[in-house]
Amino acid sequence: MTAAMEMKCDIKDINLAEQGKNNIEWALRDMPVLRKIKERFIKEQPFKGLKLSACVHVTKDTAALCTVMQAGGADAVLVASNPLSTQDDVAAALVKYWNIPVYAKAGETVEEYRNHVRIALDHNPNIIIDDGCDLVATIYEERPELAEHIIGSTEETTTGIIRLQALEDQGKMKAPAVGVNTSMTKHLYDNRYGTGQSLMDGIFRAANILLAGKTVVISGYGWCGKGCALRAKGLGANVIVCEVDALKALEAVMEGYRVMPIAEAAKIGDVFMTVTGDKHVIDVEHLLSMKDGSFVGNCGHFDHEVNIAGLKEHTVEIKNIRPNLDEYKLDNGKSLFVIAEGRLVNLVAAEGHPASVMDMSFANQALGIEYLVKNQGKLPNKLLTLPEEVDYMIANIKLESMGVQIDTLTPEQEEYLHSWKL
Repeated sequence: MTAAMEMKCDIKDINLAEQGKNNIEWALRDMPVLRKIKERFIKEQPFKGLKLSACVHVTKDTAALCTVMQAGGADAVLVASNPLSTQDDVAAALVKYWNIPVYAKAGETVEEYRNHVRIALDHNPNIIIDDGCDLVATIYEERPELAEHIIGSTEETTTGIIRLQALEDQGKMKAPAVGVNTSMTKHLYDNRYGTGQSLMDGIFRAANILLAGKTVVISGYGWCGKGCALRAKGLGANVIVCEVDALKALEAVMEGYRVMPIAEAAKIGDVFMTVTGDKHVIDVEHLLSMKDGSFVGNCGHFDHEVNIAGLKEHTVEIKNIRPNLDEYKLDNGKSLFVIAEGRLVNLVAAEGHPASVMDMSFANQALGIEYLVKNQGKLPNKLLTLPEEVDYMIANIKLESMGVQIDTLTPEQEEYLHSWKL
């Protein structure tokens, strides 16, 4: 038995490691920005002597990020941020080939998941990579003594940023946090193009239905919702958007979508997807009013967006039709098809975003941690956004890797843009 296999971990099967290694290396081929950062980290070792705990979706792309952080000197431990999204071969590969302790198994129970979060905190981290704010929230709820050792954290999701903002508003934050989702090279590309494509991938794998001609209802028109609506429209669907924000609703109308309350959309939709970060966006009364044979799913971080628990109270039988597709036979005589148990469709029923999109997201994560470490003791205990120059650096590297060139302002043009004279 190798030393890697003897290390503490909780994974499905170490024998899956070879395929996981292939998948991680495949992802890295399409992540030129992250590779360039890794080259510098190997030389500079910015995280030497620091402990890192990461709570993220254990996929080939996030594995690539963990290897980059390790290359920069971090003593890393990885746990899953979702009980169903883990790619077991990737978890095995990180343990066997990169000697990174991983506590993640696809299909783990909620209790196993929470226990893994606690194990990540037993690592006594100095730096945290979070996806949904579970590590940071657990510190404040259960392990406040650990906050003294935290240099800072990064947060990947809108949901996590909402939680961090609430902590800040209540004056409870004890360390700075970089909200990666507020960086342009994250939310403009990962949320819009990544979520738009991976959501459709998850729907197709789970249900294998034709979207053309169907009415698809998207709850939430943030950057993720915009991407989902755009891809559904491109596939020939009639798209309805449900929103609570007047400006976002107006934008959706101007893009040609129908906008209405979910109570109205529930009666006419064929496929429903939530992308809001809120709770019970599709509630029991909406579910019961849907047409027989409607499909329901969620692409927000937590599984609270669709009230599946409430739906079960009106269910006489749950029948598994295909992997990640269950038929709920209701007491009103209708059937609804629930995708991925109401959890993240794109990561449970598919593989998440393409690596080329996550390249920019995880470049923000890696550089966000570096920013926190380099400025230790100088930053306020607040939710922060990476400096604009970091965004532009990532964008320039990405364009260069794509073989795309852009114009440069002449000195005369620069002067004109900073002058009040014509």
